[in-house]
Amino acid sequence: MALTAIIEEHGGPERFKLVERDVGAPGPGEVRIAHKAVGLNFIDVYQRTGLYPMELPHAMGMEAAGVIEAVGEGVTHLKEGDRAAYASNPPGAYAEARVMPAAQVCPLPEGISFEEGAAMMLKGMTAEYLFHRTTPLKSGDTVLFHAAAGGVGLLACQWARSEGITLIGTAGSDEKCQLALDHGAAHCINYRSGDWAATVRELTDGKGVDVVMDAVGKDTFDGSLSSLRPLGMMISFGNASGPVPPLDIGILGKKGSLKITRPTLFTHIADHETCQAMARHLAEKVLSGDVKITIGQRFALRDVAKAHEALEARKTTGSTILEI
Repeated sequence: MALTAIIEEHGGPERFKLVERDVGAPGPGEVRIAHKAVGLNFIDVYQRTGLYPMELPHAMGMEAAGVIEAVGEGVTHLKEGDRAAYASNPPGAYAEARVMPAAQVCPLPEGISFEEGAAMMLKGMTAEYLFHRTTPLKSGDTVLFHAAAGGVGLLACQWARSEGITLIGTAGSDEKCQLALDHGAAHCINYRSGDWAATVRELTDGKGVDVVMDAVGKDTFDGSLSSLRPLGMMISFGNASGPVPPLDIGILGKKGSLKITRPTLFTHIADHETCQAMARHLAEKVLSGDVKITIGQRFALRDVAKAHEALEARKTTGSTILEI
């Protein structure tokens, strides 16, 4: 039996219910993993509230690290006793243990703790696809990254610095801006202090940035488009402030023949080999010291509702984990 956080109805953090579930044995193509730490992400909030609907009741959570307890038929990249971590569908990571598809579960190298593994997989592989699989980026390019002091943001600041990319961040306080600067942002703008889009233009001598990476959504979308250089790329990969309203595609032409994409991590990791390659690349960045995993908050599994409250109120910095 494993303590597991589920929801039976969409809604606020109070919807979480803790239950004991029979874990069972893995079937073909599956593994059973005993979790040591679990990661929290904004996609968990979207699923809980119903912005991303799912069939209920359902266990929650997309990311964790632990030890493989058993492997099903056909699983060759993992064995019993292996350290492992994942960011993967279906949800169910908020649990002491679970059985799940093995394809997106990745070996966790020695030298990376379980806490770091739980905190880095979804956010780190998101940074990997943003910088390497979405639009060409090279040393000397300039990126605008919103919520630069968040979980993905602090990884992105370091990732950009390690590859010679100038990252301009935004954050909601001077303290958060300093945190982004400490992690490698070249500049960070407190978006509460004025016209941040105008400041981006000033920082780029009026040219605009090559790429915007925006997981905030509704509140930053228009300013993000105005921050791009002609032929620049807008990567809208989340909507923490709410969904982006319908877009008049003609605005992209008026603002300089801009490009726009709305990727998801789960498209990239759907292929087993691609997922494993992305995880290896992320692990290399962490083991080399180019990227350090910042865990800003820790909660017990039983306090998952409090963890969600902090996440939604934007009171968190870096990554948030549940301790098992």
